[in-house]
Amino acid sequence: MTTSSKATRTLGVLVLAGIAALLLFGLVLSPADEVQGDSVRLMYVHVPSAWLAYAAFLVTATSGLLYLIRRTRSRVWDRLAASSAEVGVVFTGLAILTGMIWGRPTWGVYWTWDARLTSTSVLFIMYLGYLALRRLPGDPDVRAKRAAVVGLVAFVNVPIVHMSVLWWRTLHQEPTLARLDLDPTIDDLMLFTLFLGLVVFTLLYVWLMVHRYRLAWLEDRVDDEGLERAIAERRAEAAADGALVGPAGSAP
Repeated sequence: MTTSSKATRTLGVLVLAGIAALLLFGLVLSPADEVQGDSVRLMYVHVPSAWLAYAAFLVTATSGLLYLIRRTRSRVWDRLAASSAEVGVVFTGLAILTGMIWGRPTWGVYWTWDARLTSTSVLFIMYLGYLALRRLPGDPDVRAKRAAVVGLVAFVNVPIVHMSVLWWRTLHQEPTLARLDLDPTIDDLMLFTLFLGLVVFTLLYVWLMVHRYRLAWLEDRVDDEGLERAIAERRAEAAADGALVGPAGSAP
C-alpha cells in the first residue's frame, strides 16, 4: 500500500518548483531591508509558517466540531482533525524557530516573554497536549470526542495570538500584511516574495495533509482488521470449546 498517487506526485513536483522559485526570490532577487538587512529574508518562511499554524488548527477545530455533531459524525473528520493538528504543530514550531533566529539580530535576544511569542508558545503546547491525548488507549469514539473538545478549546488561542500585537504593545511589531487599513507598507518585490511563500507553503500543507490523512486511514484499517481477526479467533475458540463439551453440555 502507498499514500501517493499521480495527483499527489504532480502536487509534489509543483511544491518543489515553488520552493526553488521561493529560494530564488527570497535569497537573490528581493532586496535587503533598510533596517533589518538580510535577516528580513527569514520572513519568507516565518510568515507562511505562522499563517499555516492558524489554518491547520482551524481545520482541526472545524473537523472536531463536525465530529461532535451526531448528524455529521464520521471517522473522516476525526482523521482530518488529527492529521491537520500534526502538520500544524510542525509549522508552529517552524514559525517559533525562525522567529527566534530573526529576533537575535533584530532585537538582540533569541527569546523574550513578548505577548506574541508567549501566546504562540502556549498554542504550540496546547496542540502538543491535543496530540498526546490522542495517543491514550481507549474507545476510539470516546477518544475522538475528547480530542475534538480539546481541539476546539485550544483554537480559542489562535485569535488571541493574532491580536496579541494589537492588544498588548510589547516588543513584537504589528502585522505587516493583515492590517486594518489593507495597505501593507512593504516593497513590491518583497510583497510578491511574501505572497509566493504563502502560496508555496499552502501547497506544501495540502501535500502533507493528503499523505498524513491516507496514512491515518491505513492505520485505522490495520486496527479494524486486527480487531476483526481477534473476534474471529475468539469465536473459533468458543466453537472449539463447545465441540469438546458436546450436546447438552455432556462430554464427548
